[in-house]
Amino acid sequence: MAEQPLPTSLEGVTALYRRFRPGRFAELRGQDHVVRALQGAVASGRVVHAYLFSGPRGTGKTTAARILAKALNCESPRDGDACNECASCVAITRGASLDVTELDAASNNGVDDVREIIASAWHGTPGRWKVYIFDEVHQLSKPASAALLKTLEEPPPHVIFVLATTDPHKVLPTIRSRTQHLEFRLFGADVLGGLLRDVSGAAALGADEATIEAAVRQGRGSARDALSALDQLLATGPVSETRPQFDVLFDALVESDASAALRGLAELANQGWDPEQLAESFIAELRQAFLLQVAPEVSGALDVDRERLARWGERLGLARTVRSLETLGRTLREMRGAPEKTVALEVALVRLTRPDLDSTVEALAERVTRLERHGPRPEPETAPAPVTPRRPIGSARETPTPTGPPSAASVLESTPPTTSEIAEAGPSLDPGAPVSLEEFRERFAARVVPRTARSAQLVLRGAQVREVSAGRVVLAVSSEGARNSSELITPGLRSAIEHEFRSVYALEWVVDPGLGAPATPSAPARRRSAPAGDVEDVVTTSEPGEETVVIVDSVAEHLITEMFPGAQEIP
Repeated sequence: MAEQPLPTSLEGVTALYRRFRPGRFAELRGQDHVVRALQGAVASGRVVHAYLFSGPRGTGKTTAARILAKALNCESPRDGDACNECASCVAITRGASLDVTELDAASNNGVDDVREIIASAWHGTPGRWKVYIFDEVHQLSKPASAALLKTLEEPPPHVIFVLATTDPHKVLPTIRSRTQHLEFRLFGADVLGGLLRDVSGAAALGADEATIEAAVRQGRGSARDALSALDQLLATGPVSETRPQFDVLFDALVESDASAALRGLAELANQGWDPEQLAESFIAELRQAFLLQVAPEVSGALDVDRERLARWGERLGLARTVRSLETLGRTLREMRGAPEKTVALEVALVRLTRPDLDSTVEALAERVTRLERHGPRPEPETAPAPVTPRRPIGSARETPTPTGPPSAASVLESTPPTTSEIAEAGPSLDPGAPVSLEEFRERFAARVVPRTARSAQLVLRGAQVREVSAGRVVLAVSSEGARNSSELITPGLRSAIEHEFRSVYALEWVVDPGLGAPATPSAPARRRSAPAGDVEDVVTTSEPGEETVVIVDSVAEHLITEMFPGAQEIP
């Protein structure tokens, strides 16, 4: 690769971006497509009457327009390029040539300014071509653009217009259609690095590699910004003192240490860094860490920074890096309208270090990944708090305790055991071991029923286990409506039975009207009517001298009472 010539050195100017401004097409770096088009047009004599140069700031739009004016009026052109030594070239370089007129459209955007330019365009000049350069042409007012339009379409034969803009979409379509549009691009990190090294050597600046890398990073693809940053870095001192150091924050993200993250942020704030500036700089470093993980060839990080950010990206992981970028990006937008910007940044850092405080899908995915990788965090060994059993709706009345041996119905009616009691009951028998009817009934009431839904428990308290055989359980209920309701709870009940007995059972429901009969037929009974199809929950008493009470509850009543606590039925 041929060595690039140094930019033209303008004596008496101290700012690097002005002192070393390219003066020939050969000195213009990073815009080879533009150089080929313009230099070829000058060499072949096919220069058009109007050009539109667009691109980001500091990419050489105005510089290329001046070089074009030099090449067109040079006394000794060389292959379409200016010699940069004749009187015309020197005058254009110093801004004293009558052949070149520059107009800042940002401050001279009125129709009168344009009319003055149009009137002077017909006057002759010392050189062969008269070049008008409109900088930031998109800021011309509509009347001014309209006044320029006709002359732009049919200019005098010795006049060339060069329109420069950073926002070509804001230029009137009628103006764009009358120009040849050339787009300028941002400079790559290698191009900017080479330029700064050459300038540092030519000006005997003695800039070290870390300073040049920092200037390239701050330039963000703009040659003018990179040279200005180099000027500033050389004036202010070491790079470590001119940019925030985020090693503490990176460590806090890796270790998920919210306290360390806030301490690191407070230390940076005490050094005088603005919260928005910190967020922007941190996002820039996270972006490079992200690119080094996904597409290293795209990253603009150089040498020492490249190694450091690659190491941080490897420690953070791609998922956490992406979530950090998204979270801080949203926070940066919020900070611009927030009364206290530091608080927004602190909250963002805590969310990044504590995914349990963030409800986004990305944070939940990170928590799942962490559990899969490291397992759940051990909980402190404390005795579980006693769980107060809740009585279903309809059984809140106090009923006397029946005497004599307990029946299956009374076993089912007993209060369900608490969660701790179920856990302390010990493991089930071996899978496949035969279970007697009595043992099945006991474990069914103590362990199976509490595992089912509340509505299922209402049905099961009025049921009775009639038969247990290999792979089959027969359950009896008191009415056809109860059996219809039981079909809805069969899947959950079957799962609870399989969990307890480690065997698969098929459930069969039968109707036995005798289950709802009172224990003492001669005693009077009170019964509250239930809607057809509801499940009846029957509780009987047989104390001497006391009437038998029949309490009827239903799943529907239970659900209504849960939805509307404290509601009373009006007969």
